[in-house]
Amino acid sequence: MRITAAADGSALGNPGPMGWAWYIDETRWAAGGARHGTNNQGELQAVLELLRATAPTDEALEIACDSRYVIDSVTKWMPGWKRKGWRKADGKPVMNVDIMQAIDEAMAGRDVRFTWVKGHAGHPLNEAADARANGAAQAFQRGDEPQRGPGFAPLPGTAPAAAAPAASATAGAARATPVVDDALWASDDELALFPQADDEMVPVEVLLSPEEYARLKARASAWDVSPAEALRRLV
Repeated sequence: MRITAAADGSALGNPGPMGWAWYIDETRWAAGGARHGTNNQGELQAVLELLRATAPTDEALEIACDSRYVIDSVTKWMPGWKRKGWRKADGKPVMNVDIMQAIDEAMAGRDVRFTWVKGHAGHPLNEAADARANGAAQAFQRGDEPQRGPGFAPLPGTAPAAAAPAASATAGAARATPVVDDALWASDDELALFPQADDEMVPVEVLLSPEEYARLKARASAWDVSPAEALRRLV
């Protein structure tokens, strides 16, 4: 079985009062925040809190996220950062490194998949997480206690996670697969064009004829994924 959840963050003023939230359903969600933080910090904290909350179960986890920064950080840039001592390609320290390191630790040995979704576009889980994250940020702005939510409990009939053996320093990273939309990779100073390490995602631009693209879209629609993800699967 796979748990599907959304994680989202919100910051009023960015930086300003910050909220985070993750949402699975009405009986399993959580929210929190801080008096001061950035939107990226809220997005990352939501993912971290979701990973921690679901740690007791052995179910795979799919995280719907509207932040490319979060997805790219975890699935594309993090391996290189770790090799460089948590520094970027330009030698500068990684932003929000404490949360990044905590996410890396929380993902160890987990089957985790990240899916990009467009924010404020009617995605039910994303909308629910967004509303709760924004509500938490507003509560901190007022000086009130936010609605924390019921948290997470495995559904009846699901087994708790088995005790895992101690991880070695060379243990492999958790599986985390990004799913992207039709857009080409956005330029970002985090992602050096060349060279790319073998374990990092490599952006590729492919020019298709209108007929080829129509066939790709049809295949993607049949699989219920984006054309970019359909192309990646075909490769």
